[in-house]
Amino acid sequence: MFAATMRSGAARFAAALSAFAALAGASPAPTAVPDPASVPDPVVTPAYIEYLPTKTRPQRRDIIDALGSAAESVLGSLPSYVVSGVQEWGLNLPTGDAVQSSLSVSDDDLDALPTQVMNIPPYANWTDQGWNVRFHGNVYKQPNLSEDRLNELADIFLPDVDAEDLPPDQAEQARNLTGAIFVVQQDDENVTMHIEPAPSAGSSGEEGGGGATTPEGGYQNITLPYETTELGDFDAFVPIELNGLTPGNETDEIQRLNVYAQGATLGNATAYLVPPTGLTIISDIDDILRVTKIYDPEEGLLNTFARPFRPWMNMPDIYANWSRSLDNAHFHYLTTTPEQGTRLYMDFIYKTYPGGSFDTRPLNFSDVSATLSIRKYLLDRVLDTFPQRKFVLVGDTTNSDVMSDYPQLAQERPDQVQCILLRNTSATDDSNHFPYDTSDFENLNNQSYMFFRTPDDLMGLDIEGGNCLNASVRQNVTFGYQNLPFGEDAAVTVFPNAFFSVMAAALAMTWLLV
Repeated sequence: MFAATMRSGAARFAAALSAFAALAGASPAPTAVPDPASVPDPVVTPAYIEYLPTKTRPQRRDIIDALGSAAESVLGSLPSYVVSGVQEWGLNLPTGDAVQSSLSVSDDDLDALPTQVMNIPPYANWTDQGWNVRFHGNVYKQPNLSEDRLNELADIFLPDVDAEDLPPDQAEQARNLTGAIFVVQQDDENVTMHIEPAPSAGSSGEEGGGGATTPEGGYQNITLPYETTELGDFDAFVPIELNGLTPGNETDEIQRLNVYAQGATLGNATAYLVPPTGLTIISDIDDILRVTKIYDPEEGLLNTFARPFRPWMNMPDIYANWSRSLDNAHFHYLTTTPEQGTRLYMDFIYKTYPGGSFDTRPLNFSDVSATLSIRKYLLDRVLDTFPQRKFVLVGDTTNSDVMSDYPQLAQERPDQVQCILLRNTSATDDSNHFPYDTSDFENLNNQSYMFFRTPDDLMGLDIEGGNCLNASVRQNVTFGYQNLPFGEDAAVTVFPNAFFSVMAAALAMTWLLV
């Protein structure tokens, strides 16, 4: 298989060089379209319906194949999941009947399983009707699978290693995440939430952070107004009535509630009642709060399925300092990780960073095209919910949607977006070979955003006052494509056809030699 992949890659590299030779002196030139019969099917995500796939290694072949089209743009020629920071394993995951059929679970066995709820920590806003909580998550049942069966399923996602050969803690993580993927979502379910005051807040962890306070007294049971969708999702704003809550127009402090899904073996979360004014920090997770390396498919899989999650450098210190120094800051964690993997992410965040509300990719955003729009959809929803709050957007240059959505929001909502802080991933990780486009930042105030290399670059920033740039950190933003293979921070704003060919050939060679 490896030899075949290399032959395919060599063929695509040769095609890219041929295209370069043909196009070097001509503009415009026809697009070179490969013979479909000669191009192997790209391996993206195994097909799960009705059968279980065999183990597949993450393929660089599809990257090379994509680069072979010399007339496409640099970013457009790369797989969408790579340039948008979406891990390949998370595309087109099995759901519902497909899981039940693949695992040979009978209807009777499924009915006997307990109902579980992915209760994602919500935020709440203050309205004329009082506090309004956005309850969202998923209802599902998890088949009972043996350790051997989970190992077999985990092997689908693990590159060049079997789950049973991993160290015990890594094997357990692989089985846990795999078990969370192979669940059967429950449609047309009524969801009832029990809410009550949360324990005293701390400075970090699920029960603390962000200057949250604890109301006293009372509880309430709330049945959501809609049944779960075909894929088991629920998402609705619901007004609450609970003794001891301070009205949002009388406090600038964040209050917290415990939220439990009734009739479920799992389903607890913390709700964050966020007043109309103040500062909200919205943060991506992969390659900014934790080490993932989405841009390196094999490393990305191992860092998610096997290796314990670990923070990127000393980033927890930055967030802990913000939690202490910023008055009543609200932390919101927004990731395009598929919903099935959310528990692992939330567990890491609440053990490592200040507590806060959470957004993930719901199941109705399942394919690549939808995934590329989900971040903007979720960002707009948060900003629409809190029109008077100021926002700090934190991410990294790996995600093309971040590179366009963040500056677009800053232009559309200048009174809301206070700062944009982006980790320049390629500057500190030489395994990141992919360009990123800074052109959308050209019309922004250059004090309102910063590309940083290490967490320490964020120390001392007055983000509350809108001073988002550390003057000692070299920016070198030339408003075009950067991280090109012809030199660090090279930038190009206009690409003739011949340049596309050079890019395709150079990047194809890079991947052949890695």
